[in-house]
Amino acid sequence: MKRALVTGGSGSIGAAIARRLAADGCHVYVHANSALEKAQAVVAEIISGGGSAQAIACDVANAGQTQSALQQVLAEGAIQVLVNNAGIHDDAVMPGMKPQQWSSVIDVSLNGFFNVTQPLLMPMLGKRWGRIINISSVAAIAGNKGQTNYAAAKAGLHGATKSLALELASRGITVNAIAPGIIESAMTENVFDKDAIKRMVPVGRAGKPQEVADLVAFIASEQAAYISGQIISINGGMI
Repeated sequence: MKRALVTGGSGSIGAAIARRLAADGCHVYVHANSALEKAQAVVAEIISGGGSAQAIACDVANAGQTQSALQQVLAEGAIQVLVNNAGIHDDAVMPGMKPQQWSSVIDVSLNGFFNVTQPLLMPMLGKRWGRIINISSVAAIAGNKGQTNYAAAKAGLHGATKSLALELASRGITVNAIAPGIIESAMTENVFDKDAIKRMVPVGRAGKPQEVADLVAFIASEQAAYISGQIISINGGMI
């Protein structure tokens, strides 16, 4: 049984990814920071459906805290499927953005990527098989007003994805990023109304978390072994 870790697994997209990877036969670590109860609920749902999962908690922006949590995970074996999904919004136009708004968003999405991924690499290399999937955003490709910090953090993931893919390619490990557009979630339901979505998205609707999870599952599969270093959009034709 392959072992998977989904950061930000308590949110809508992360939970859908965790459920799908568990359905595909992985033992899934469902990560949360402050919302551990939600991660535990996802784990309970997975287990009740016959899957295998457990919850872990840490602040991915805190290197020491993350290292401690991952040591417990690695004591049970290498992670072979890593989904870096953790991220936060703290939106403001750049002229009015506070330094903390900039640094906190960068810390979670970009520094969090390093804090989680780096300790898992040597054990993954030992397995000579792995999938690292970084969840980005359409904002990193097209930009978005009020999200200079978020777009910068996610665009940084794109460069990291491509470089790490080159470093690991010969060892059977692929590294890709998935860039969703507007996806149904608690984070977006109060931001975009249906009319706005119809104007912005050519297919005329928001995406579903399960659709993102299905794409992650394919990239994590044996069938995707020749796909690496790519930024894969899932946005209903927005760009």
